[in-house]
Amino acid sequence: MKAMRIQLAFSSILFFFFATFSFAQDFDFFYFVQQWPGSYCDTVKSCCYPTTGKPDAEFGIHGLWPNYRSGAYPSNCDPDSPYESSVVNDLIDSLRKEWPTLACPSSDGTHFWEHEWEKHGTCSESALNQHAYFQAALDLKKKIDLLQILNDAGIKPDGGYYSVSSIKDAIKQATGFTPWIECNADEGRNRQLYQVYMCVDTSATNLIECPVFPRGKCTAQIEFPPF
Repeated sequence: MKAMRIQLAFSSILFFFFATFSFAQDFDFFYFVQQWPGSYCDTVKSCCYPTTGKPDAEFGIHGLWPNYRSGAYPSNCDPDSPYESSVVNDLIDSLRKEWPTLACPSSDGTHFWEHEWEKHGTCSESALNQHAYFQAALDLKKKIDLLQILNDAGIKPDGGYYSVSSIKDAIKQATGFTPWIECNADEGRNRQLYQVYMCVDTSATNLIECPVFPRGKCTAQIEFPPF
């Protein structure tokens, strides 16, 4: 009887472990997040250019993040699936261009991509392996050319101020879907266009309306600084 109780207890622990792990692998949608480098650098903290040189004055990828409809998100789902640069070797040039790091100290981007894969990418392994995860983000970047969309609407990174509603409207008109705008503050505490979130289905292919938006607010008028 005692042995049976021990076995049942052990089975319950195993069930809980695998159920929890399996749940961690499930998600409802992705946030695809692009970042304006001028706003990243125009802060008290400032920035450092990659060792490969100053990035282009373009929105850069920040991440492709699995999320739940509740607003919560899974993270660090598979410690046995570390980032391996050899797996994405054919994508490195594109990652340097489209997914650059501006963190200090300067680096070649490897640590940034490692962090994004291990924190976020491993939680989408049920849908995407490591190569497919980075390729999907690069494909989405091609599909959503934010700078071109905003330029076409007369919204330019010239240090001017634009309404958040006009930025959202321009992106929605071009893509068909509602973005979420994140702001940060420059050294003078002026709010500026920092990141744009779009929502993507679990295949990381198709844009969708966001089931839930992140928290945070911008002022009605925000700066679009140069880079």
